Amino acid sequence: MQVPSDDEFDKIISDALDTLPQEYVKRMTNVAIIYADEPTPEQREKLQLRGGQTLLGLYEGVPLPARGGVQPYLPDKITIFKVPLTMQSQNIDELKENVRHTLWHEMAHYFGLDHKRIHELE
Repeated sequence: MQVPSDDEFDKIISDALDTLPQEYVKRMTNVAIIYADEPTPEQREKLQLRGGQTLLGLYEGVPLPARGGVQPYLPDKITIFKVPLTMQSQNIDELKENVRHTLWHEMAHYFGLDHKRIHELE
């Protein structure tokens, strides 16, 4: 499958966000949702990814349950990685579903769910 343009990928993410449960989308505050072609070397190192491993998405921030008091926090960030998602998709419909699933997964981290709980809920 051909890698979509930045504008096309941005629309895929926006459309995916519109299809997710809005009670959760509306509860996300101070979260930037961005995309990048690939994880940066720093992100790969931080997560100890080996050569063939990659990421489809990444949540960076302080999950809601871990926040205490009124201490201000920098904005959280969810990054969706365009090239790995495209390479994992056979067609545009599969890409849209993979983006949606990845976005939902990273949002779950914002709400404090770990991988085990996310997989249980899926």
